[in-house]
Amino acid sequence: MSLCCPPFFFFFRYLFLLAGGGVLALAAMGPYALLIFFPALCAVALVFSLSPQEVHRLTFFFQMGWQTLCHLGLHYTEYYLREPPPVRFYVTLSSLMLLTQRITSLSLDICEGKVEAAWRGTRSRSSWSERLWDALPYFSYLLFFPALLGGSLCSFQRFQACVQRSSSLYPSVSFWALTWRGLQILGLECLRAVLRRVASAGAGLDDCQQLECIHVMWSTAGLFKLTYYSHWILDDSLLHAAGFGSEAGQRPGEEEYVPDVDIWTLETTHRISLFARQWNRSTARWLRRLVFQKSQRWPLLQTFAFSAWWHGLHPGQVFGFLCWSVMVKADYLIHNFANVCIRSWPLRLLYRALTWAHTQLIIAYVMLAVEGRSFSSLCRLCCSYNSIFPVVYCLLLFLLVKRKDKRN
Repeated sequence: MSLCCPPFFFFFRYLFLLAGGGVLALAAMGPYALLIFFPALCAVALVFSLSPQEVHRLTFFFQMGWQTLCHLGLHYTEYYLREPPPVRFYVTLSSLMLLTQRITSLSLDICEGKVEAAWRGTRSRSSWSERLWDALPYFSYLLFFPALLGGSLCSFQRFQACVQRSSSLYPSVSFWALTWRGLQILGLECLRAVLRRVASAGAGLDDCQQLECIHVMWSTAGLFKLTYYSHWILDDSLLHAAGFGSEAGQRPGEEEYVPDVDIWTLETTHRISLFARQWNRSTARWLRRLVFQKSQRWPLLQTFAFSAWWHGLHPGQVFGFLCWSVMVKADYLIHNFANVCIRSWPLRLLYRALTWAHTQLIIAYVMLAVEGRSFSSLCRLCCSYNSIFPVVYCLLLFLLVKRKDKRN
């Protein structure tokens, strides 16, 4: 804690961020904001009532159980009542998924000793003012307004470092950095408008034929990707402007701030595994820490299965994420085999071009499955000519696994 600012100054900073989050939640979600406030309140209560060894397991199951109930409400409305849910409910679910990231990240930090536990044996002797002072940073972290509706996952340590930084040492917001992000968003939106015209002029998956289906899939997935890129850059700009960006709050040995999007890597990579690590990077790191590194068997499958659960368990999402996990596994084996067998640079160049095209088409296939969500849209996708791309990788996976078993 800096000596330049008194403790009450930090108190008002935490309070300002929390109040801003509350106002933003009420404005964006209306009465559905209670679905956000309730788990945040329960998470802080669990942090203060459980020991560091217990806090992660119980908060994880409580938060995922609450989020699953909310997603089941969406399923009931969409598939049983066949009514479009209110837009505010979609916004609430998106914010709830981000809240799950912050709650589980905080509980992991406490469990691993990276954050001093709020639990103490003498807690019952503390006054209400002391309890409020102790609880406010946790509430503020879970509901602070720059990250309530989007943005890269910020650790609790980084959040505290940014809030408790002296005003004189607070990084100034770079006008040119924000201008560059604004130009990127403008360019992406213009490109999306052009691609939307191209996509609307063609046929859909219902009436496309052969190669036309590939064009429909590619253009539709391109619209989804451009939308994600634009939103991620906007979220990063808001965090940067609020002082939680790349220059703020860095401590020695702490993992640096990483924005969610690296468009160049995503659009040029020829490896599905690299695309998976670079797509929504803070979420990919969170999944790796939460599931992959703790899984004893089938860590890749468990990670993508949990991602489907976290996203809501719609039919298209379950199929899409499980298909993605198989494609990543095939990607590892295919590239390992190619690195051994392909020696000449012309063949390597051809191989890279073909695998780049195949990677982009498989990602487009997975994206349409996940974004389509419903069983009917999934059936249309699986019955189209586009299914040949994941099938090719599945066949190669089968052959390479069989070859590996024979060699062993």
